[in-house]
Amino acid sequence: MLDNVKKELNAFAKYVISQSRANLTRGKKNGTKELWDSLDYDLKVSPNSFGLEFMMEDYGVFQDRGVKGTKKGKSLDNFSYKKSSNLVGVEYHTKTFAKWAKRKGIQFRTKNGRFTTHEQTGYMLANIIKKNGIKPSLFFTKPFKKAFSNLDKDIVKAFALDVEQLIKTTTNKK
Repeated sequence: MLDNVKKELNAFAKYVISQSRANLTRGKKNGTKELWDSLDYDLKVSPNSFGLEFMMEDYGVFQDRGVKGTKKGKSLDNFSYKKSSNLVGVEYHTKTFAKWAKRKGIQFRTKNGRFTTHEQTGYMLANIIKKNGIKPSLFFTKPFKKAFSNLDKDIVKAFALDVEQLIKTTTNKK
């Protein structure tokens, strides 16, 4: 019954996803494509209601909204690293930053001028991120807000078309 509304919501969701992916690529936050690939939506339309849910990897929210560090930084949702946060311990077990540094070809130097190992670089990066936080990128928020500002007009038009079709169908049957 709500075919036009469904079409509008699909267009809205596809726009948000495509622009979010483009923002990830432009912002050079697309290293493994894991977050890029995880961006998706689920639209449920029934005769009396509809629901739209966006999905992404858990860390995507932190990339989008930012995380305040222990020393400085900004988060739009008050996410923050606590002094007792075990980010370095997590790095020890997962080697996430070490893998990232190796993929990007990043290695720090010691005071003697020698390169550190990727593992050591990972620990240093974990400490830097814990202190400085993660800057908000708004890769998802910006396209969502832009598309959402026009959504109400588009939904009303689509709903009017659906009601009009329902009336025509009902009157033609009688």
